[in-house]
This record gives sequence, structure tokens and C-alpha cells, in this order.
Amino acid sequence: MDFLFNFNILFFLLAYLAGSIPFGLLLAKIFANVNIKEQGSKSIGATNVLRVVKQTNPKLAKKLSIATVVLDALKGTIVLLIAIALGASQSTLWGIGVLAVLGHCYSIFLSLEGGKGVATGLGIFLVLIPIPTIIGAIVWVVCGKVLKISSLSSLLGLTAVIISALFINNGLGVNSNAPMYIIAFIVYYKHLPNIIRLVRGEEKRVI
Repeated sequence: MDFLFNFNILFFLLAYLAGSIPFGLLLAKIFANVNIKEQGSKSIGATNVLRVVKQTNPKLAKKLSIATVVLDALKGTIVLLIAIALGASQSTLWGIGVLAVLGHCYSIFLSLEGGKGVATGLGIFLVLIPIPTIIGAIVWVVCGKVLKISSLSSLLGLTAVIISALFINNGLGVNSNAPMYIIAFIVYYKHLPNIIRLVRGEEKRVI
């Protein structure tokens, strides 16, 4: 059982458990008394919080949606900042990042279901590769305003982060871009249904 007291293992477990907290589901249930797992896209993310809660309370929907984005982003960020304060290596930090996103997308509290990892990934990237993340966030916001399609805007923002990081943070301080690619793959994979709907022209706009 000694491995449970290993510094890295403890942080990896903490990252996965923190990532698993379904803030969107909790906020919608507590403040709007709705179960977003049973309505809309059935996702626990901010977009579905907005879409579902908006049906009964538009003002509250915006607040809960913003709160969901912030809290989902902070899930990984807080664990990372604690690990940094305790002197964790760069490879450990990236391991924390991957597991936080994995926890959000495959939550232990939701029978290994979950969200799509965009906000949690954003929080991770903001700490570890800040400049590419700011570039990606700008792309995300601009595309969101222009296209009004949340999934496409998120994927374009993520793509901008990856491309920017290859020029600005190539190697990620661990001589490998693999952790970034793993996070990106998880997010892209969770968006497969959205990508299919985009190709078919069936993806819903956020109005």
C-alpha cells in the first residue's frame, strides 16, 4: 500500500477525482432543479446547462453556464497550482493535466460518463502553456460569436492551441508533445457525435 503515499500517485488520484466532479449537473440541479443528463444533449457541460435552463429561466441560464465553465476549468488548475507549489516536476504536472481531463470526460461519479473536456482542458493549458492557450481562447470566443456553434468553436480553439504550442512550447518541457496530444485526442473523441452532425449540417446553434 506504500504506493498510495507516493507523491505522484496522490496527485494523479486527486486530479482524476477533482476532474470527475460534474459541476454543470450539480449547479443545474441545485439552482434550477433540472437534470441536464436527461434533457438537451444530455451533456454536463456549460452549453447544455445554458440550453436546458434557458427554457425556464434565461437569466439564470447564463449565470449557471458561466459558473460551469469557470468551475470546470478550475478543477485541473487548482490541483496543478498546488502541485507546482510543492515542487512537482513538469512531467508530473502534465500527468495531472491528462488525468483531470480524463476525469471530467469519464467521471467516476457518473459511471464513467461525463463532459467533453473543453473547459477543463482550457484550465490545464492556461497553467502549462499560457500563450498558446490565450491564442486558442481568442479563436474560441471569436468563432463562438461569429459561427454560433459551440462544438465547432471549441474544436477550432483547441486546434489553435495545439498549432500555437508547436511553435511556442514545442516539447512542453518534457521533450515530448504527447501529453498535449492525449488531451486533444480525448476532447476530439468526445466531440465525434458533434463532428458527425457538423458534416451533416445538423449541429444546433447556440442562440
